[in-house]
Amino acid sequence: MFNNSLKKLNKMTSIDFKRMVQKEAKPLRHYAYQLTRNVEDSNDLVQETMLKAFTYQDKFEKGTNLKGWLYTIMKNTFINNYRRMVKRNTFIDQTDNDFYLDSVAPLVKNEGEQKFLRADIENAIMDLPVSIQKPFTMNIKGFKYHEIAEILNIPIGTVKTRIFVAKRQLRDQLSVYGKMYGYSDEAQVA
Repeated sequence: MFNNSLKKLNKMTSIDFKRMVQKEAKPLRHYAYQLTRNVEDSNDLVQETMLKAFTYQDKFEKGTNLKGWLYTIMKNTFINNYRRMVKRNTFIDQTDNDFYLDSVAPLVKNEGEQKFLRADIENAIMDLPVSIQKPFTMNIKGFKYHEIAEILNIPIGTVKTRIFVAKRQLRDQLSVYGKMYGYSDEAQVA
């Protein structure tokens, strides 16, 4: 009997609760915008939070932190909505990948053509003067300009120029492939 009367003291009227919740509306809107980064979504989130707060008003105990309680409701609502959205947008393909009927790419590639192309590129690189070839191949292998300059003991501007010249010479030597694969001379960049 003592517990029941204590619970009644801790409960508040709907009007008092509504007043307290409305005082927190502005900070809730700000927090909702921080979560969603969208005005419309933040308004929806505030509205959903308020609805849940009024629905579960009997769970709130007078004298506890209303703002924290509302923020927790909002955060959990946001997380649940996000998870629901991700789940809805996730497509799980459970079919065996035995058939490629809708595939746009050809199933079999012409490896012979690729071998000729690779050989021609390697030969064109080998035909470059050594002073240009060395910085270019180092750049292809992933070395940075300043690293190439240090290793070859030449200025960084010289490294950039030699790599540029190598690219231009290779583009000219391999222009047949550029035309074959649909690259125009104007679209090519050194």
